[in-house]
This record gives sequence, C-alpha cells and structure tokens, in this order.
Amino acid sequence: QVQLVESGGGLVQPGGSLRLSCAGSVFSLSSYAIGWFRQAPGEAREKIACVERVDTTPTYSASVEGRFAISRDKVANTVYLQMNDLKPEDTARYYCATLIVCRELAPVRPWGLGTQVTVSP
Repeated sequence: QVQLVESGGGLVQPGGSLRLSCAGSVFSLSSYAIGWFRQAPGEAREKIACVERVDTTPTYSASVEGRFAISRDKVANTVYLQMNDLKPEDTARYYCATLIVCRELAPVRPWGLGTQVTVSP
C-alpha cells in the first residue's frame, strides 16, 4: 500500500510555477518532519526542502532557496511545495519523505511513487 502520495507535477515553461502536494494516506504527516527530495536521471536523490514536526523555519538547499517554499496544512494532512521561477535544471522526479528530524536523510516510511516535473520551453 502506498502511504505517501505526491501529486501536482507536470510540464512547465522556464519561469513558471507549480505546487506539489504530499498527502499521507494512512497516517498523520504531523507526526514527522517532512522533506521534499528530487532525483534527475543519472543523479543521486537530493533533499531540497524540509519542515520539522514542530513549527520552525523550514530549510532549503542552495539550489532552490528563494524560489521554493514548503508548507503544511495539518487539517488536510498535506505538505506542499510551491515552486516558482522554475528552471530547466529543476527537471526531476519529486518525492516527499517522512523523517524523524530534518537533518536525517533516511525516511521512516516507504517512499511514494513521486511526481514528475519537467521544465522546458
């Protein structure tokens, strides 16, 4: 059973925006730090944004800081990734993950299937 469901990806032109969603299907996301990761073909999976279980300032990788924003909707049991000013180098498959704390990389629960983001003219 897929426990994390990512959605919202698609094809967008450079400079465009997308909002990705991460929904928990059988558990509360509020019990975990939630990280957004991405993986481009032939590349390692990269953590790009994270929000702790308690409300603290989110963290971002240098490659997305200032363009992406992570947020939680506890009522909807969903974590979002707002992506603005998208660049071709943002093209990748995007995944969310449950973490104990944001400094961790290994997810507590299984990875979801991800959602594909393609940035191209």
